[in-house]
Amino acid sequence: MPTKSLSTAPDNVQGSVLGGLLGGSNASTGDLDLRTMWTVKDLLSKKYIHTEKLDNEKMAYGAVKGMVDALDDPFTEFMDPKETIDFNESLNSELEGIGAELTVRNAMLVVVSTVKDSPAQKAGLLPDDIVAKIDGKEVENMSLYDAISKIRGEKGTSVTLSILRKGKKDPFDMKIARDKITVESVTSKEIQPGIWQVAINEFSDDTKVEFNKIIDDIKLKKPKGIVLDLRFNGGGYLEGSVDILSAFIRGQQDVVAVEYRDSKENEKLKTTGTPQFPDLPLVVLINKGTASASEIVTAAIQDFKRGLIMGETSFGKGTVQEVDPLPDGSSLRFTIARWNSPTGRNINEIGITPDREVLPQDGDQDKGYDRQLDEAVKYLKNL
Repeated sequence: MPTKSLSTAPDNVQGSVLGGLLGGSNASTGDLDLRTMWTVKDLLSKKYIHTEKLDNEKMAYGAVKGMVDALDDPFTEFMDPKETIDFNESLNSELEGIGAELTVRNAMLVVVSTVKDSPAQKAGLLPDDIVAKIDGKEVENMSLYDAISKIRGEKGTSVTLSILRKGKKDPFDMKIARDKITVESVTSKEIQPGIWQVAINEFSDDTKVEFNKIIDDIKLKKPKGIVLDLRFNGGGYLEGSVDILSAFIRGQQDVVAVEYRDSKENEKLKTTGTPQFPDLPLVVLINKGTASASEIVTAAIQDFKRGLIMGETSFGKGTVQEVDPLPDGSSLRFTIARWNSPTGRNINEIGITPDREVLPQDGDQDKGYDRQLDEAVKYLKNL
C-alpha cells in the first residue's frame, strides 16, 4: 500500500548508481561495509576474461537489487529506470495485459487479486493461485518484475500460465488472451429495490471523488441497505480507505493507526465526522483478493461493529509502502510502516476472518452465480 507523498533522494546521491552507491574513496557507510563489494568489482575489472560482459551500470544495478532482495520483503524492491517507467505506467487506469496483481511469497509467484471483468478473472484465475510457469518457462528464479513483464503484452496476444491451486493435485495450464485493462475505481448497481452494491475495485487518486458522487446519488433514492464490495481489491492509497470509512462511521473516530520505525506514538487517522450513512444497514464483502487499504476499511467496520463482514478470509497485508524516485531515474519501493486496526489488530500474513463465511462453490462461476452477493442481499432483506 503506497502513501501519496513521495520523498526525494538525498542531494549527495549521484546521478549514476555506480558512482553514488559504490563510488567514492570511503568504502563504508554507517554499519554497512562495502569494501568486499569494491574488492569483487576490482577483481572482475582486472581479471575477468569476458570483458564484453563488464557493464558497470548493469553490475551496479545488480548489486543494489541484491542488497534490497536480501531483505526478503515481497513489497520492497529496487527498480532500474526502465522498470520505474513500467511501474509508473502500471498505476494508470488503462494498460494491456491479463489484469492480475501478483506478489512473491515464500519464493513463489502468487496471485493477490484479479481486476473485475478482466481476462484473468474470466479465465478463472483465483487469489492464492501459484504461477509455476509462464509460457512453459519456470518462474522460480525470476524476479517479480521479470515475471510481470512476461505476463503483460499487447492486446490480442496470449500467455499460458501453469497454475498450482490448493485442492488440486496436479498443476494445470491456463491460456489467457491479453486485452486492454480499464479499471473503474468505484462502480454501483441497485440489485434489489433499495439495496445497492457499491464495488470499490482499487484505492486510486480518483476513488474519493467517484465514491462521493455515487453515495450522493444513492442517498437521493432513499436506500434500505448497501453491500460494500471489496472483493479482488488489492489496495492502493492508505488515505482512500479513511475517505470510505467516513461515509459510514459516526463521529471523528480513529480508524487506523500507522506505526513508523522511529515514532514514539502511532499516527492515527480519523474519519471526518460527517457520515452520509451512519446507520444504514451495511454488509462488506471480502475474499482472498481483498488486501491492504481494503483491509483497513474491513477491519474498522468490524471493530466498530458497524456492519457485517461476509465472504472469505482476506489476503493479510498490514504494511505500508512508499516509492522514492532516485536522480538517475531508478526508484525504491519499500516498506516504511505497519498499520493496526482501531482495536490494535495487525492482520499482516493473517488476514481478516469474516463474521459470516460464505465460500463460492464449484460451478458458480460457470453459471454466472454470485453466491456471496446473493447471501449479502438475503441478509439485508431479512433485517
